[in-house]
Amino acid sequence: MNLMYHSTRSRSNKVTASQAILQGLSKDGGLYVPDSLPKLDKTIEELSKLSYQELAYEVMKMFFTDFTEDELKLCISKAYDDKFDTKEIAPTVKVGDNYYLELFHGETIAFKDMALSILPHLLITAANKNKIEDEIVILTATSGDTGKAALAGFADVKSTKIIVFYPKNGVSSVQEKQMVTQKGDNTFVIGIEGNFDDAQTGVKEIFNNNDLASKLKEAGYILSSANSINIGRLVPQIVYYIYSYVSLFKSGEIKLGDKINYVVPTGNFGNILAGYYAKSMGLPINKLICASNENKVLYDFFKTGKYDKDRDFVLTSSPSMDILVSSNLERLLYSIGDQEEEGTLDLMNSLNNKGYYEISKDMLSKLDDFYGGWANNSETCKTISEVYKETGYVLDTHTGVAANVYDKYINETKDDTKTIIVSTASPYKFGDNVLKAIYEGEIPSDDYQQAKLLEELSKVNIPLAVAELESAEVRHNAICDKSEMEKSIKNILKIV
Repeated sequence: MNLMYHSTRSRSNKVTASQAILQGLSKDGGLYVPDSLPKLDKTIEELSKLSYQELAYEVMKMFFTDFTEDELKLCISKAYDDKFDTKEIAPTVKVGDNYYLELFHGETIAFKDMALSILPHLLITAANKNKIEDEIVILTATSGDTGKAALAGFADVKSTKIIVFYPKNGVSSVQEKQMVTQKGDNTFVIGIEGNFDDAQTGVKEIFNNNDLASKLKEAGYILSSANSINIGRLVPQIVYYIYSYVSLFKSGEIKLGDKINYVVPTGNFGNILAGYYAKSMGLPINKLICASNENKVLYDFFKTGKYDKDRDFVLTSSPSMDILVSSNLERLLYSIGDQEEEGTLDLMNSLNNKGYYEISKDMLSKLDDFYGGWANNSETCKTISEVYKETGYVLDTHTGVAANVYDKYINETKDDTKTIIVSTASPYKFGDNVLKAIYEGEIPSDDYQQAKLLEELSKVNIPLAVAELESAEVRHNAICDKSEMEKSIKNILKIV
């Protein structure tokens, strides 16, 4: 039987997995969720014998049930190939007493590669299954990493265009260079005068614009998304939680049935939500530790049950987490609210109209799976420095936030459960701030010279994704006000 999907704001409109992937966002503004979460149908022992690709198939087949076995395996084989610089795809390494799940071995050296390597293949397969003849326009907002990973995934993919909006002054220098040098005649990158929340809000408004949708349809286009609001991006992220758990089991670090914790640096809530889904499927997870930077709206939510976006937006050394509206949290609210779509809609309306919402005490009591913590820039810098001095291992700034929050968690709870820290990016993406933490001399202003110094200190080769930037041509230099996003799209697509 097919597993069907419905919106967090209405159960009435059921769609297949391929239709949910194509649409990205439901027409009512909600996010697609499965009618029920499947349970793991293989034991940990059985799963531990599988490669990453084989495990990916075992997970995804339970969610994407209208894909044939051949279709799904072909998507997986195209995604998880030699674009990754390690055969394991997502290795878990032990550093001192900690375990780090390295999710930065893909083409753009950030965890977004784990899902955005496969999404284009899922999307094109879904379009063929549903006999879509219109050209698909991928519309995406990014806080830094999604943009490049999506651009790389969709570059020159037949019958698609991809338009990425990013905060002009809200990403690292390397992140911006990765995007604005992207090749591909179907790729478009636009910096906005605003922050990530402005970009994300603008994209959501465009998806909900029926008049624009009609004009796009007349011109032979349909919109879809590469953000983690798309279920086709969220499900592949479940895989690496299961893979990392079985890796610890296979290496003898844990015994069968042992529970472990995960610490996840969190912005838009998609990555940690995938962990929550993995736990709901039966993976033995104790706590999901949500690590925030100074934009600590999620920390406050887990402490109080109130989500309040009306606060100062802080530009930090971990820019991919500089977010005040965590879109994927809506899926968690729907789950802990007993899947009452009216309740979810009321909360989202309150957020849009008042700038905040507050969940009930009953819903708050159902958040025991989570622990919220946060770290500021100086704490993050200190943690990166300490880990480097003690072990020689270099953390990026986002992983530094997670490691710092984990230390606070241990001090507060005395919990000695084995814990995996989810490492979401290579330190080379944030070389300036990483070097400030581990190097006492003068730091070069040039990105490539920073990379050469980091290579010398870390004893890790400069990734190709950074090395090729030195001579890469800037191909995208468009900038617009946050109010002009729709106009920019119409100009690109030549729509009046």
